[in-house]
Amino acid sequence: MCGIVGYVGPKLATPILIDGLKRLEYRGYDSAGVAIMNGKGVETRKAAGKIARLEKAIFDDPPHGTLGIGHTRWATHGPPTTTNAHPHASHNGTIAVVHNGIIENATTLKRSLEARGYVFKSDTDTEVLAHLIEAAYAGNLEAAVIEALHQVDGTYGMAVISSAEPDKIVAARKGSPLLVGLGDGEYYLASDASAVLSYTREVVYLDDDEVAVLTRDGYKILDLDASLQDKPVSRIDWDLAQIERGGYQHFMLKEIFEQPTTITDTMRGRLLVDEGFSKLGGINILADDLKAVDNIVITACGTSWHSALIGKMMIEELCRIPVAVEYASEFRYRNPIVRPNSLCIVISQSGETADTLAAMREAKRRGARTMGLVNVVGSTIARESDGGIYLHAGPEIGVASTKAFTSQVVALVLFTLKMARLRDMSVEKGREIAQALAALPAQVQSILDRAQEIENIAEEFKRAQNFLYLGRGYNFPAALEGALKLKEISYIHAEGYPAAEMKHGPIALIDEMMPVVFIAPHDAVFDKITSNIQEVKARKGKIIAITTREEEALEGLIDYEFRVPETIDLLTPVLASVPLQLLAYYIAVKRGCNVDQPRNLAKSVTVE
Repeated sequence: MCGIVGYVGPKLATPILIDGLKRLEYRGYDSAGVAIMNGKGVETRKAAGKIARLEKAIFDDPPHGTLGIGHTRWATHGPPTTTNAHPHASHNGTIAVVHNGIIENATTLKRSLEARGYVFKSDTDTEVLAHLIEAAYAGNLEAAVIEALHQVDGTYGMAVISSAEPDKIVAARKGSPLLVGLGDGEYYLASDASAVLSYTREVVYLDDDEVAVLTRDGYKILDLDASLQDKPVSRIDWDLAQIERGGYQHFMLKEIFEQPTTITDTMRGRLLVDEGFSKLGGINILADDLKAVDNIVITACGTSWHSALIGKMMIEELCRIPVAVEYASEFRYRNPIVRPNSLCIVISQSGETADTLAAMREAKRRGARTMGLVNVVGSTIARESDGGIYLHAGPEIGVASTKAFTSQVVALVLFTLKMARLRDMSVEKGREIAQALAALPAQVQSILDRAQEIENIAEEFKRAQNFLYLGRGYNFPAALEGALKLKEISYIHAEGYPAAEMKHGPIALIDEMMPVVFIAPHDAVFDKITSNIQEVKARKGKIIAITTREEEALEGLIDYEFRVPETIDLLTPVLASVPLQLLAYYIAVKRGCNVDQPRNLAKSVTVE
């Protein structure tokens, strides 16, 4: 959600900023802009819409300078217009600001500034920052930024330049990610490492309430008291090729097809098949402390919340520990029960999801031990949690999460296996689960090899207006996830339900125009879901079934069938989710939708 890029060095800044902004397109945005120090002052160019419009706006006369900042905006305050696009200028035009986040007291600050004669040109909360910094400026830009931020309530990842100090970029972070990239005589600023990976692998991650000052001679990190901070340098360990499409039509399709590899990478070095055990040193919890855990809270948003539901079922079944799954956005606004032996697991692909990060901090404040399941090394949740499990799924560019979801479920299985074996699970049962995990990548590949079957089904339903997804047991969350994928990228209304709940309302919707997707593997509740299929068939619903074998009980009931390999019950959501991802993808493509950047959505939601 939104993106920031900055550069200071010997090269022309505009091409570097545009390249970096393109690398951030996947995060979701609706306008873009740059501000360049051109030797005379701050020159700003911006445009509503995609970066291609910004490029067109600067093509004939690009701003020349070797220092600048750029931004992609996802609208919060005010519609996506050129006026509301970032960067925003101060009253006298000497200062330009880009900003991710929300200034919660912007209205109060705006009234105060207007009373002092400041004129606002946009609908945004960000413009307040530009005027505040100008009002505070007394010859030192970082001092003015710090003074302004002491007046601000809310979240920010921001970058500021001033024609009064043309060789300096000042950046600050609170609740919205920022990093400094270190080059050879040049320095970069970005909200995401992918923006600077073409230029450097050495980065310094800012923490909340820290300010970075970048000049041609070096950089420094301050706190909000202007005290110098000693920060470690981290190295990005993934390649640029991982954020390229690699011949696939879309990033989403590439990431769906990467799942045999990403599932393997999530398990690599962790799954001990012969011992029926898992090795998870990164969680930083001793075995005796794990045994003492008597309740678990899992908090997450969106797709990660669906994986959390699957985690709840497996932990309760195999470890006999009560688990509560909480929407992160609700967790801190009520009075959650956290006890001395509570463990709070927070799940976020980016590791920067604002609501999930806030929920983790609230759990820590209440005394819980925290464990993060994240995909981005160096992310805020990874740094602030007590320990965790990296997914190692590689960069996920498509807004609709695919490979991160399956890796999250696998990581939760590894955690459950460890917890259960530390309690009373037998070696034999542990081996059964471990062997099923080891077989999973090849089983996923066998599904992908038959993707054409799913595309053929998609052709039949590309004009549908509504979908219903039904599953039972472990596959109810998979139904939720399948419905979410379809609505995210195809804009078709879709809902997921426990199959038996269909009778309590949704059955009224079923007629010959309603496609109903059943996740019906031959598992412990197969006979029950067969009855639900019969109920839909009796009302002429069109049935698409994800099954595992030929079953006499289903004969004559199913209109379209796709079979996945058989596995243990707790792993069926992984296998079932792959054809559901493909179904959503192919329907969206056939409807002409922007699969990788669906409307109104952002990859990493860094505001509440």
